[in-house]
Amino acid sequence: MTRHGRLTPVVKSKTKGPVVQRRDQIDEGTTDQRLLDSRGPSDWIHTDPWRVLRIQAEFIEGFGALAELGPAVAVFGSARNHPGDPTYAQAEQTGRALAEAGFSVITGGGPGSMEAANKGASEAGGVSVGLGIELPFESGLNQWADIGVNFRYFFARKTMFVKYSQGFIVLPGGFGTLDELFEALTLAQTGKVTSFPVVLLGTDYWSGLIGWLRDTALERGMIKPSDLDMLQLTDDVDEAVAVMVASRDERQTTG
Repeated sequence: MTRHGRLTPVVKSKTKGPVVQRRDQIDEGTTDQRLLDSRGPSDWIHTDPWRVLRIQAEFIEGFGALAELGPAVAVFGSARNHPGDPTYAQAEQTGRALAEAGFSVITGGGPGSMEAANKGASEAGGVSVGLGIELPFESGLNQWADIGVNFRYFFARKTMFVKYSQGFIVLPGGFGTLDELFEALTLAQTGKVTSFPVVLLGTDYWSGLIGWLRDTALERGMIKPSDLDMLQLTDDVDEAVAVMVASRDERQTTG
């Protein structure tokens, strides 16, 4: 197959339920799966009790896939940029630098900056994780996610990001990226997570938001000065990664 006139490499993969494994993350075990009996009326599968079981299954699959991941950092950003875009290149550099610093890299598993960060991490020999979400306008996990988990429910997916990430690096993005950013800030602000650095990568893109938080939200007493201190802003990938390394070292010292 070709893509843009170039050969597309065939990537060996294995699927275990909603979990996709690629490259050196493929295990040799097998899992027997029992299929749901589809005979008879199917109305029952749309009831709330069934939804609870399906939600439970998503948590079990996520915990099982990521339990032995080790120190990891989540990288968020737009699905809409492409190779050749400076932000795509920056995301790839970020994934590579995190892997070289000993972190696994977790993204939303989609295209754009997520694909780039997964690519950088995978090519650097790190563990590259994609946590996908069922959306009408995105087509599954990118090929650089060596461990992939697909979710139906945003809240189950968000739990995995927060549980298995020691910090967030946030590149330019839209509503989804903003949602993930403010989810992290809210959890840190309310003490639900500790030692959780958040770095915004891209001063041109994020300065307006920081200015609004400072000049409007803070000025009107909606947030505290310490809330703003949770955000660090830079254009330097190495500086962003150094923040994550310092936080990891502090965890190891105090833990």
